[in-house]
Amino acid sequence: MTVHHATSPSGAAATPAGSGPVDLSIPLAGFSQCHFGIASQLQAFAELPALQAAAVQARNVALHTLSLFKYAVASHHADEENELFPAVLRSAAKGEEADKVRVLVKRLVAEHRKIESIWKDLEPAVKAVTRNRPVELDLQAVEALVQAYLKHARFEEEEFLPLAEAILGRNGNHMAALGLSLHLKHAPLVAGHV
Repeated sequence: MTVHHATSPSGAAATPAGSGPVDLSIPLAGFSQCHFGIASQLQAFAELPALQAAAVQARNVALHTLSLFKYAVASHHADEENELFPAVLRSAAKGEEADKVRVLVKRLVAEHRKIESIWKDLEPAVKAVTRNRPVELDLQAVEALVQAYLKHARFEEEEFLPLAEAILGRNGNHMAALGLSLHLKHAPLVAGHV
């Protein structure tokens, strides 16, 4: 029986990935080694659907995150800085209450800039993920962004928004004016007829 083995360009016996050199003096061992190499590659191939699913999920998360920062985060920060914070400052009682609001607003605006700065550094890598390009995301920066936003949101929910509600709630017109301003800013434009 003659055993034929593929040869590499150098003329040496080629072996499947993951197997050692084929001992041509023991022909059956070569078949076993070949089986082992094929089986190893097929086991790796069996993981391909899961890897593809993970790649698709990574791309989707990257796309949604880009959209989140482009539309939701940017708009939310603008609404707070251009509408909410000035409304609360205008309605706060002069003295200690107004001073407290100014300190809180200064902190919240600084946190907005920090979050936006971290995102600006991460954005190019996230865009690369959406294009299925190999990129190494900075895990520490991702974690810093997530933690900075969660801390910011928690502080705003626990400290600023209750104070804002108390201040704006003293005068229904102030709360209504803020609501109308936000509504007009986000209302879809309707084409009129002449």
